[in-house]
Amino acid sequence: MKKKIYIGLLAVSMALTACQKDFLETKPSETLSGAEPQEKLNGLYVMLAKPRSANTRPGQDFPRAEDFGQKSYDIYMDMLSGDMAFSQSYYGWFSNVANLQATQDFSAAENYTPWRYYYKVIYTVNDLLAQVGTPKNNDERYIVAQAHALRGYAYFYLLQLFTTEYDPNALSIPLYTEANKVGKGKARQSEVYALIVSDLTKAVTDLNGFARSNKGMIDRYVAEGLLAYVYGAMGNNDEMTRLALDIVNNSGYPLTTRKETYYDADTKQGGGFNDLNTPSWMWGLDILAENNITEVSWWSQVDVFTYGYADADEIKAIDDRLYGQIRANDLRKKQFDDNDVDPDPSLNNRHRPVNKFFAPGRTRKGQMVVTTDYLYMRVDEFYLLAAEGLAKNNNLSEAKRIYKKLLKLRYPEVTAEADIAYVDALSKDALLDDIYLNTRIELWGEGKSYLSLKRNKRSVTRGNNHIQYNGETFQYNDPKITLLIPEDEVNNNPNIR
Repeated sequence: MKKKIYIGLLAVSMALTACQKDFLETKPSETLSGAEPQEKLNGLYVMLAKPRSANTRPGQDFPRAEDFGQKSYDIYMDMLSGDMAFSQSYYGWFSNVANLQATQDFSAAENYTPWRYYYKVIYTVNDLLAQVGTPKNNDERYIVAQAHALRGYAYFYLLQLFTTEYDPNALSIPLYTEANKVGKGKARQSEVYALIVSDLTKAVTDLNGFARSNKGMIDRYVAEGLLAYVYGAMGNNDEMTRLALDIVNNSGYPLTTRKETYYDADTKQGGGFNDLNTPSWMWGLDILAENNITEVSWWSQVDVFTYGYADADEIKAIDDRLYGQIRANDLRKKQFDDNDVDPDPSLNNRHRPVNKFFAPGRTRKGQMVVTTDYLYMRVDEFYLLAAEGLAKNNNLSEAKRIYKKLLKLRYPEVTAEADIAYVDALSKDALLDDIYLNTRIELWGEGKSYLSLKRNKRSVTRGNNHIQYNGETFQYNDPKITLLIPEDEVNNNPNIR
């Protein structure tokens, strides 16, 4: 049954890509006119992970290697935050992001790829909503609710990547609520955020009672998680905290365990960042061999045990300043122990995530066709978000209680209580600093550091293992870590100039 479902999704995805021209052109075209609403929704979910999802090289057999849906932009955001170091490059994919060239040159393709991807999601959602109209039954209500969630998700990420900071009065990006419209000018951030909040609130309400068939679909708690991040970006700490606490207390997802946190080279066991069945995962994608995903993938870019760019010495590693702040007894330090991984000894000790993200066979180039799964959201995020919100609201005792639940599982069981005892004595500011640090450590490689950097209005100083800008400090709102509206959009949409 699983394969049959997947094949259906693939067909829809291919139709979506083939039939949809660049809707950002001044005269956009019709798309997927013959598809049913559920098929369009399925196609949207596939777009989140499909190579060539942005279709930035039409007519060419091989897509840009940065073009594989949401996980592409998780890499973008970890690089822009400075927490993911590009310490060696041969092919150059993602190098313009890591070296901050794309953020200073609007003609760089790396600006256009996320712009086109997220607006393709928005355009398809708008088309779907117009087709359904007012839902006539629960099935249609759930379809519409998921579509609203996906539109809110897309606009949120566009605002994060293409604006320097939250400013309700500032002009930002075009706002489309209908398909097949001439390119629009920049809307104020307040307008875009209002639609995002409306979309995600509707999704949370209308998905109540929805029992999804797999974690690849958005349910109520995933929508709540997205909305929590949105409120955090807007500075609405009360709502962010309320939603995060609801997920922590009521979603039923357990925290990622010690064993799931890293691969133990001595016991040859552990690791939980390659399998959708990991209980703490709230949202992800079950990737099958039938997907035929190979080097144009997140795994190719990050994992040396997957045939692809990471194995070809495109080295992505944890920033060495951040690595140095991981406590000696913290199990997560072992996630980045890449001693004796590479046959060339000069390439070891780079702190690559070989024990956090890995193909289970753990053989160099062993995973030729990707079957390891994509992670979009896990419950651990909301323990951190809830603790952050409670601390900001001066509820330090409750913040520490929730925070320590997660932190305890990141140290050996026999020493954990002693290892985390320092938290009890932390002042408000020190606690917030510690939560921020552990958010970066815990969620490294998952695309959340950039959101935290902006939400908490922090600065980041790059370590010494980046190709460029070693030792330089960037404020959260520095234009150098914000993408530019791409040249193609400026040229094709006269209303945006």
